[in-house]
Amino acid sequence: MSRSLRRWQNNCITKALEHFTVTPHFFCQATPGAGKTQMAAELASRLLEQDRIDLVLCFAPSCQVIEGFRSTFSEVLGRRLDGQIGAVGAAYTYQAMEYRDEGFWQLLDDYRVLVVFDEIHHCAGHDLLLSNAWGQQILHRIQDRAAFTLALSGTPWRSDDKAIALARYSSPEGHLICDYRYGLKEAIADGVCRSPRIVLLDNQRVKLTEELGADSSVRLFPSIAKLLGESPVTYEELLRHDEVINPILDLSCSKLNELRQIRTDAAGLVVATDIEHAQQIALALDAMGEECRIVTNKTPDAQKVINAFRSSSCRWIVAVGMISEGTDIPRLQVCCYLSRIRTELHYRQVLGRVLRRTGESDNQAWLFMLAEPTLQGFAERIADDLPDDLAVLSDAHIPSLTPGSRPDPVGALEHAESIGDVGLGSAELGIGSQATNIISLGGFAIEPAYQVSFSQHYRQELLACF
Repeated sequence: MSRSLRRWQNNCITKALEHFTVTPHFFCQATPGAGKTQMAAELASRLLEQDRIDLVLCFAPSCQVIEGFRSTFSEVLGRRLDGQIGAVGAAYTYQAMEYRDEGFWQLLDDYRVLVVFDEIHHCAGHDLLLSNAWGQQILHRIQDRAAFTLALSGTPWRSDDKAIALARYSSPEGHLICDYRYGLKEAIADGVCRSPRIVLLDNQRVKLTEELGADSSVRLFPSIAKLLGESPVTYEELLRHDEVINPILDLSCSKLNELRQIRTDAAGLVVATDIEHAQQIALALDAMGEECRIVTNKTPDAQKVINAFRSSSCRWIVAVGMISEGTDIPRLQVCCYLSRIRTELHYRQVLGRVLRRTGESDNQAWLFMLAEPTLQGFAERIADDLPDDLAVLSDAHIPSLTPGSRPDPVGALEHAESIGDVGLGSAELGIGSQATNIISLGGFAIEPAYQVSFSQHYRQELLACF
């Protein structure tokens, strides 16, 4: 049984055990990378020791996270969590809840069960009418039948206006009430998480040439933000072009080289937009002499690929929708954010993949991305663990009933259902010695056609958090 707990984990367990003498529901918000799974396993161990529970059920958003739960709980409890005869319990995805039969749910009536929900923000609803599919299962099957429930989240908010299942909100303000909170600033001070260094890459001389028939026009933009705001060029188009991909990868590889002087197996993660994009990035890394793996939701035995990467010395893994949340690969220390998804929830979950600290020397995490205004705003808010405008249930008593009424580019990826002071510093950086490259973005026969060219000199802006 593991007893080497961090101070915050011990404090949270102590508070939960006291809390459970009064009410069966406990909500813990702890920054990504802090060790929520280990804390939950030890809490389950204490409840078993105290003869307050008989079984443990765990639910999480993905198979990858479930595997981590089974492994950690089995190690801490000394018993399997695979649902087979002799096991102390079982772990399932949220999606699998609706496929459990009545005999399964009868366990909650026949035994004293602790139910653990990881990344509970995926489950919405305070009542059956205004819940999502997963939230409905929790409210209908579990809420009033479990002996105890433990809800965990590193980013406790949703991109729609629905309440998080099992969460409590203050009235009338609608602020989320956490029974225990452990923020990123505290985690860095305690040596639990790495301090994030976020690098935004910009270009101060972007030329756009638009052609319509025999006519053409040329415009210059002083930044990528200006280009995106005042031209037909989209952020996703930029992400797919080598002249944007290469400088970001070049910077990231250089940083990884530095970090591997300290930790020889340090690795990097590239979050790509789709499978084709991931393959393009892998080719670019290969051309730089970099070894990499690709993992997507279409990868056969994806979990085996992730597990093999976790224990290897391979430098890079390129992922699509697989390593954004809950996946534990401690040697990841550099990340390139090249996803088209621009929600703060997804952004923070990705950053969390490189925050998990493993020793004295790996005290920094690096994230590289384009200087796109929305993402830059997210980066500047990292110090705020529960941004007021996100962790508030707005219009709590009259939520919207219209499905899909709010555009949400993360959609099924985010809710898959059916820094202290921030210091700003700029540095001019010339990347590569090639002449200005031309990017053709008119590949879809959309008129007018246009081309973008970038100055060879990119500018870095570093956001050093804490």
